[in-house]
Amino acid sequence: MDDLNVDDSLFLRRWSDGQLMAFDALVGAGYAIVLTLFAVARPAAALPLWAQCLLGAGAGAALAVRRLWPLPVFCVTLGISLVSAFFDLVHDGFVAAAFALYPVALTRPRLRWEPTAAIGALSAAVLLLLSVAGGSAPVWWAPDLGVFLADAACMGCAWAIGRAVRERRAYAARSAEQLADRAVTEERLRIARELHDVVAHSMSLIAVKAGIANHVAEARPEEARDALRVIETTSRSALTEMRHLLGVMRSGSDPAADTVSGLSPAPGLSGLPALAGRAAMAGVHVDLNVTATTLPEGVELSVYRIVQEALTNVVKHAAPARCRVVVEADGNAVRIEVTDDGPGHRVLPGRPGHGLIGMRERVIMYGGSFTARRRPEGGFEVSAWLPYGETA
Repeated sequence: MDDLNVDDSLFLRRWSDGQLMAFDALVGAGYAIVLTLFAVARPAAALPLWAQCLLGAGAGAALAVRRLWPLPVFCVTLGISLVSAFFDLVHDGFVAAAFALYPVALTRPRLRWEPTAAIGALSAAVLLLLSVAGGSAPVWWAPDLGVFLADAACMGCAWAIGRAVRERRAYAARSAEQLADRAVTEERLRIARELHDVVAHSMSLIAVKAGIANHVAEARPEEARDALRVIETTSRSALTEMRHLLGVMRSGSDPAADTVSGLSPAPGLSGLPALAGRAAMAGVHVDLNVTATTLPEGVELSVYRIVQEALTNVVKHAAPARCRVVVEADGNAVRIEVTDDGPGHRVLPGRPGHGLIGMRERVIMYGGSFTARRRPEGGFEVSAWLPYGETA
């Protein structure tokens, strides 16, 4: 037997407004026909047959538009049921009124004092007791008590079900809103990390080279021009990366994707030598040892950003210095280690940034581990481990 396709199932997929209206019209027509047939089969009543048929047709027509005007339709059907009970006509057990009460419970605002849970529990208990006791068994002091209780319990159950569905939909809407808010917050944090990594790295190099150019402008103009060329190259690279990031934001794509329409690929392992070259321009000699080859796109971007931020910190706080960058992967995880032998004193002015926090967040996102500490022999060490295979 073929598996059931949930998307194609008539009863499991969400119906459109037109389908729901058609269902109500079908129920209303069926109700009017059944009520008319019972009225024809019964002996003569207080009202003529045409009046009974008119009442049934009116109730059926009202049920067909119960979603458009819930409260007026309920009042009409309840009035028709009361008239039928008063004149001892065909009794529908207030089924039509209960069917019309459901959209009222679904749409009307809830009141503070409304005992919906008590109504539902009491109605279910009454229906259970009546089914056990024989339903409408008469008693001497109230012959129609059983019928009245069954009718009231039927409407009470319809009200409780409508309120329960309303609360469930409200809860689902709140949950969806919370998920959307959380997604927006995570996206903002991701964008903040990307912008920080791009801006902090490039501006640090620009600040270092600008200071050098200003210092040697008169004594060594050729060295000043070299510094200005580095500033130009670094700023162009930063603008390219920021343009890529902003383009991804506008297109709604993942920055870890290979390509974005009209944009350059997201940075990865192939961009690490360029990072090392720019760090060398700022006085940091980088010994780059990359043995990882193929990594998932998101992991590769995170590796690039972690190395970028670590080198930025070396430039800002330890230059001139020697730095060793190791990126190793074993098919299940990638290890990143960036160490320097610099003094660890601040070189550029300003307050401490969020580089270490950003690196730690990137690692935590993949369930890895991160450490950043001063080395006993001098310098600083950043170590990260990101699982991406079976160990993830």
